[in-house]
Amino acid sequence: MEMDTSAKAAPPAAPDVTATLRKARAATTGCFALNGFVMGMWIVHIPSVEQRTGVSHAVLGWLLLLLGAGAFAGMRFAGPLTDRFGARLVVPAGAGLCSAAVVLPALAGDAVALGGALLLLGFGNGCLDVAMNTHAVQVERGYGRPVMSAFHAVFSIGGVLAALAGALALGAGRPPVATLGATALGGLLLALLLAPALLPREPARAATAPEAVPGRRPTPPRIRMLAALAFLLMLCEGVANDWSVLHLRDSFDAPASTAALAYGAFATAMTAGRLLTDRLAARTGPVAVLRYGAVLAGAGLALAVAAPAVPVALAGWTLFGAGLSGCVPQLFSAAGHADPDAAGANVSRVAGLGYLGMLAGPAVIGPLTRLVPLGPALLLPVACCAFAALAAPALRPAPAPAAP
Repeated sequence: MEMDTSAKAAPPAAPDVTATLRKARAATTGCFALNGFVMGMWIVHIPSVEQRTGVSHAVLGWLLLLLGAGAFAGMRFAGPLTDRFGARLVVPAGAGLCSAAVVLPALAGDAVALGGALLLLGFGNGCLDVAMNTHAVQVERGYGRPVMSAFHAVFSIGGVLAALAGALALGAGRPPVATLGATALGGLLLALLLAPALLPREPARAATAPEAVPGRRPTPPRIRMLAALAFLLMLCEGVANDWSVLHLRDSFDAPASTAALAYGAFATAMTAGRLLTDRLAARTGPVAVLRYGAVLAGAGLALAVAAPAVPVALAGWTLFGAGLSGCVPQLFSAAGHADPDAAGANVSRVAGLGYLGMLAGPAVIGPLTRLVPLGPALLLPVACCAFAALAAPALRPAPAPAAP
């Protein structure tokens, strides 16, 4: 594997890690876990909320688009706000709003109320997503080495814990409003407890031109490319979330219990890979992580499509998750480090387009299956991975201008 020291965001000599920075890292970890847990609890209770409101599957599908629209709006709103006021203010506000809003779908009595609840939940989730990723970049800058992927792994772990807790609550017959209400209260309390440990806003650099004011400058071409890569790679994640189980069922006529292992293999490999990626990025650089991760992901999905049997297909989905695991965190990190004064705005651009990609992935594959079988349709994410591997040098920061 090639060494790409020029692409590392950290300086060669890492600074001493202070107690304040350690507390900030722990608080950021808590924010990612909180976000994963809150959204996971909502997902677990979707069937119950659907039954309470009496909406059909089709109507629910349209209403879920409001969740995505709210998230996108929250991301674009929170980015410049974080640059102006700092993550210490915006992260707790986003965490509090996201936590409080998770109980609203359980209180909705019809489609209109559910749509409003999902819009607000999505907005809070989007605000928290961008603010906590921006703060994670600030923590990473203080550590002087990659730590971003571990935060994203904790988000996944939070979702797993929510699935377990939600299943236990539903099995015990607890009403959704009670479980989600407890989640809301716990999230609000945790947001307040974590807030003091977050880092204050970094001093802004001296502006040399009107374009240097955050929010007024045009989007740099490098940020546009990072956002495009986030769209493609998170499209791949969305495809795995919604189509991996169906792939095993349709291609091998696998029973539901076996087909579910496809997503389980993908999600497990994704989480484990993110726990290991930071050390790999510190040694090889983010360009190599993205390039070879995308190659591994594309090869894994191609293997799943061409697999002659279920075990081989499961191995392919596992490789797909392992390859993708470290890619998106590198994009968020690069966007945040590109310009410390506009870190929030840049992260919001990359995260926002990436989130649209995650929503678009499942929607694109569906119409394709009218033209070709599901297996060949899954070659579209393979092509996305191939493009990401070729475009990996976009992670390299622009060279510093020569001194006059």
